[in-house]
Amino acid sequence: MSTNRGIYRGAAFSLIAALSLTACGGGDDSSSNPLTGDSDSGGSGKSIVVGSANFPENQLLGEIYAQALEAKGLKVTRKFDIGAREVYYDQVVKGGIGVFPEYNGALLSVAVDKNSTATSTEQVNAELKAKLPSTVEILDSAAAEDKDSVTVTAETAAKYKLKTLADLKPVAKDMTIGAGSEFKTRTQGGVGLKTVYGVEFGKFQPLDAGAQTTLVKLLKSDDVQAANLYTTDPAIVEDKLVVLEDPKNLFSSQNVTPLVYKTAVNDTAKAALNGVSAKLTTEDLLEMMKKLVNDKEDSSTVAKEWLTSTGLVS
Repeated sequence: MSTNRGIYRGAAFSLIAALSLTACGGGDDSSSNPLTGDSDSGGSGKSIVVGSANFPENQLLGEIYAQALEAKGLKVTRKFDIGAREVYYDQVVKGGIGVFPEYNGALLSVAVDKNSTATSTEQVNAELKAKLPSTVEILDSAAAEDKDSVTVTAETAAKYKLKTLADLKPVAKDMTIGAGSEFKTRTQGGVGLKTVYGVEFGKFQPLDAGAQTTLVKLLKSDDVQAANLYTTDPAIVEDKLVVLEDPKNLFSSQNVTPLVYKTAVNDTAKAALNGVSAKLTTEDLLEMMKKLVNDKEDSSTVAKEWLTSTGLVS
């Protein structure tokens, strides 16, 4: 994800704003700076800082993690809506954030090893465990995935006879792709489309990481002819959009996986987070996203309903 992972995402911090926040590294407003405030040391009474990126799905996952930890009697500080992986990853490595809901494939290819060719969940996690900095580790991955995709309308698919990413090669020069700005330079993005499939779009329409709703509208109005959507976006089903198949596995496994600062979580915290991973499916994630995006339900309510339904919270 690659992304970082989603873009259903209404207005959110711009990358520049988030970077300046990180660079400041201080200030009195701990609510806006994930590096300020208490961090937990193995459940010693201080808060475990749970972070999230700046899109609704990741904020929902952060809320699920937070409530699961609180159900075990642990104190939690929420630092949501931080920004893209290029912003928040270093904060986890340095201990400013204790727990972060990650997508394993994007974590590996964007932050840890841009040259990795791992694609399966097992391959990706093995490389992460071998290559992550010593201060952090991944816990158990969920079955739930939210993968990057290149998606088109049914009309565009029919017009150009598109089924797979490879089918784009002869026609992409006449098309505009819309995506988060970081997609253009990522291996699991514009760079990979060119090197793996020989696909180069005529134009690239960058959007802030919080603009998936806008991106879907641009796609439906034909202002862009392809879009980097995430596979749990409810619009794919509702608007009968076509996710182009990826036979060469450009977009690797993207299992929801807790990334933790080792000294911030004790065994109780790890068990709570692994418990979430044991229950969470892609279908669950899609259903929860429908409630968030379509029904405009609050993320804390959606998180609590799911945790209760699975027996993780009574």
